[in-house]
Amino acid sequence: MMRMTTDQPQSQAWTAARSDDATVFVALELSASQWLVAANLPGSDKVSKHAMAAWRPEALLRLLRRWRSQAEKRAGGGVKVTVIQEAGRDGFSVHRLLEEAGFESWVVDPASIAVNRRKRRVKTDGIDVEKLLQTVMAWARGERMVCSMVRPPTLAQEDERRLSRERERLKKERDQHIVRIKSLLALHGITGYEPRRRDRRQGLEALRTPSARLLPPRAKAEIVRELDRLEMVAGQLVLVEKERDATVAAAGDGAMPLDRLRGIGPETAAVLTQEAFFRNFSNRRQVAAYSGLTPSPWQSGAIARDQGISKAGNPRLRRVMVEAAWMWQRHQPNSALSRWFRARVGDAKGRLRRMMITALARKLLVALWRYATQGVIPEGAVFKM
Repeated sequence: MMRMTTDQPQSQAWTAARSDDATVFVALELSASQWLVAANLPGSDKVSKHAMAAWRPEALLRLLRRWRSQAEKRAGGGVKVTVIQEAGRDGFSVHRLLEEAGFESWVVDPASIAVNRRKRRVKTDGIDVEKLLQTVMAWARGERMVCSMVRPPTLAQEDERRLSRERERLKKERDQHIVRIKSLLALHGITGYEPRRRDRRQGLEALRTPSARLLPPRAKAEIVRELDRLEMVAGQLVLVEKERDATVAAAGDGAMPLDRLRGIGPETAAVLTQEAFFRNFSNRRQVAAYSGLTPSPWQSGAIARDQGISKAGNPRLRRVMVEAAWMWQRHQPNSALSRWFRARVGDAKGRLRRMMITALARKLLVALWRYATQGVIPEGAVFKM
């Protein structure tokens, strides 16, 4: 383990601690190859930094326990260890490791941390970890506006989300194979072939170029291999969708099933259930903010302009809700939300219609949240037969 410590003069190493200063503040800067750990002990002006190889949890826990022991000796009593890290590629595995070991752990949204905008920004891991340390110390003082902390899901909740996310990737992969097959055929002047048909293999044998020739052997062999991969992905997609439907049905036991509403399909219900409604929201503003569908006005003096939605929340939830809004106004034309949409849009097209469908998506999300958690049926909504 490589150790890196920033030392200060001995006269400044320890200062008089406040009576309530009994916390070791620790910041983690995580990367794929190295973890940088910074700490500030109670009553100290010194920031200690240690670099270690990535994913050495036993070394990290040993270092935290050593710092806690040093702080307890100086404080003459119990000391709490508070750790902060950014949400990133490691997910919440480090957070759960720390909590299981008895340490307080916070996960922060990295985009919410303020940076100096007066000059060209200097960025290093050392600077970043010190900024994280300042952030968690301010948060502990009660400065809740200094950043936005993430609410980590439980391991079971995170695992449930895998189904809808895997389905999204499989659909993308399936479409890539379809486009590739059609592109290969277009090179030889062949159009109109549909790889998703059940008779795709027989159809491939019957294809001819505009000059009535067979496909070249290597081109045909490549298309056959693409069909093999397409069928494998399609089979996995069917299995994932079956498991998703069973999960949504089980989640609806004792609650209001979302997919009973006309215009809400199983995928929309799954995303809403697994990405949003497992959380405890206090009010409609928190629901809308989590989706990133809230407006972002820019106002200063006489200057006032609209910057669109914030896009600061869950991107999958936001995308699904926009799609659900289009489906809602088509399949629930007599609902209060659809009437509100038509009253403001009328026959308008283009930008105005896109802006208002985003507003409808925000209102629909709040209405579905109230329906799923409180049993309040959206006004004028009808159920599937």
